[in-house]
This record gives sequence, structure tokens and C-alpha cells, in this order.
Amino acid sequence: MKVVLQNLTKKFPSRNKKSDDEVIAVNNFNFEIPDGKLIGLLGPSGCGKSTALNLISGLISPTSGRILFGDDDVTNLPPENRGVGLVFQSYALYPHLTVKQNIMFPLQNLKGSERPSPEEMERRVLEAAKLVQIENLMERKPGEMSGGQQQRVAIARAVVKMPRVLLLDEPLSNLDARLRLQTREEIRRIQRDTGITTVFVTHDQEEAMSISDMIVVMKDGVVQQIGKPQDVYDSPVNLFVSKFLGTPPINVFDGKVSGGRVFIGNEAVLDAPRVKDGSVWVGIRPEGFILDENGPFTCALTGVEVMGRDISVVCAHEKNAGAGAIRAIISAENRPADGAKTVRFSLKPYKVFLFNHDTEERIEVK
Repeated sequence: MKVVLQNLTKKFPSRNKKSDDEVIAVNNFNFEIPDGKLIGLLGPSGCGKSTALNLISGLISPTSGRILFGDDDVTNLPPENRGVGLVFQSYALYPHLTVKQNIMFPLQNLKGSERPSPEEMERRVLEAAKLVQIENLMERKPGEMSGGQQQRVAIARAVVKMPRVLLLDEPLSNLDARLRLQTREEIRRIQRDTGITTVFVTHDQEEAMSISDMIVVMKDGVVQQIGKPQDVYDSPVNLFVSKFLGTPPINVFDGKVSGGRVFIGNEAVLDAPRVKDGSVWVGIRPEGFILDENGPFTCALTGVEVMGRDISVVCAHEKNAGAGAIRAIISAENRPADGAKTVRFSLKPYKVFLFNHDTEERIEVK
């Protein structure tokens, strides 16, 4: 099911009773979610991603704009008539019901001709349980299950009525790191097996990038960039997107362009013949550094963190504009000399981004 959002805006009254200013949670959101794709809505807390999900579900109504499922305008349709499946961070399972009863509950609430026969309900519940691999837990109650198992029950309950659109709101936040990795892989598998158009809300960029067909990066209710995860990572449109995507995060320096060259401090680190002179933010991905004793970029060495296949060279520089240390990810086969006080790097040009110092929009170097 294709989902189209047209000029979608949601405003809330200000919490300050003395102010008439409204809070714009989602601002003029335009996007077409292709049929059968998994879309990640990504951004920091308060960026409007959950509000956008609730608008699609019908739990809240937009201030303006339209929502279409296929050719059907569902903007004013109540949630129960939209054909959506919802999975929340809290699971929201009924503690007094068994797994089987929890999964069956949405089918039992259907009315008239839409309500399946008891035999059909049994079949669909078992099918949904097998999809999430909990068919051997059907008689357990939520309190007897792990967090990961409860999350699977919540997903099965959402897909049992084969919704037109599946909506997942921070579904992995309550799981530990290992279980999050396993469950996100399961979500990707389930989505591919069912072919249900899915919107996945998260603040975890690694989650979104690993399982999404496309990601939508939001900030302050405004869409910053839409694209395939790798494309957005490789070509961020602005400084915010570049900083939000990537682990470890991008290293940002206060630099300048002069005479067709990029300077960080007094060192010319990159050629940029088509960029006009002026102050810029220089973003360098951690994997963009090459350890090179004759390299143009010098940093103070503060430590080396061994990560197995790679190592993280931890550095400092007076022009570092970030809150933390500079991290350069290089092969474990190469490492700074023991006792070294400084380290020199060459840079991979395609891992270096320039941003306007005022607008923070990306500057094309080529």
C-alpha cells in the first residue's frame, strides 16, 4: 500500500498559558512511501517523528495537509478504519491474556463481514505466531516472557489482521543491545515476508540505516533529507544530517577555504579549486583518515583504542568544533608509533565534507 503525505502539518497549543505561540511538531511534511517498503523515520527526541507516525495512524488529526493510502484519502478516517497495525515501545500487551489471546484480540474486535470465523481466527493467529517464531509460547502470559518475546507478541498482534500499513514506534528501545540487534533483523525479515508497507520510528541511526529501504531524517518538525541510507550517509545535505548519521560520529573542524585549498588551522588538508574563499565547517568521517607520516594534517595523539579488526586513534586539535575527542578509524595493521605525541594523516577526499559556516548547508567541492 502506497502512503502519500501532502503538506502535512501538526500544531499544538503552547504549554505556556500566557503565550499564544503554537508548537509546530510536524511542518509541511511531503513524502510518498512506496508500496511494500520499510521506511525509517529518524531524528533526535522532539523532532516530530512520533507525531508523524501518529498522524499516519489517525491517533491524532493534522492541522493541515492530507494523508492518502493508495488513492484513498484517509485524513479524516478514524484509526480503526484505516487498516493500520501499531507496535509501541511499551508493547501494551494484556497481562491477563495468554499469547494466543493477545494475538487474537484484534480479530475478535472486527465487526460484521470483516470478522473471521473461529476456524479462520485460529489459522491466522498460528500463522502470525509462526511468522515471529513464538508458536511454542501460545499458552504463556506476558509476565512469563522476556522483553524480546513480548515484543514478538506485539508484532504478531499487529500483523494478524494483515494491515495495509504497519507502524512501529521505537519498538526496540526497551531491549538490551544484543536483543535489539536480533529483533531488528527479525523485523526486516517479517516485513519482507509479508510485503506490508512499514514505517519504523527510531532515534537510533544504526537501527534505521541497517533495516530501512529509505530513511527520513527530521529536525524540529522539518524533513532534512530523504534517501537510501547509504546515499544519505555518503551525501548529507547539511551539517546536522552529517553529525546525526555515523558511529563514531563525524569529526567537525572550524576551517577555511583560501586559494582553492581547505585549511584546518595553518595546514592545507585538501584541494577545493571550485570553492570560494571563506570560513567553512570541515566534516571528516572517522574512516576518512589515512595514517601517513608525511600527511598534511597533524593532530595531538591522546590514545589508541583497539577494536579488533580496526583501531580508533583518539586525537585532539585546536580547531575541533565537536564536544568530544577526534576519532580516526584505521586498520589494526597500521598504528601510531609507541610513545608518539602527534600523529599525521592524509585524508580520503570522498569522506570529507564542507559546510557553509552560517547556513550549515553542504558545499559541493567537485
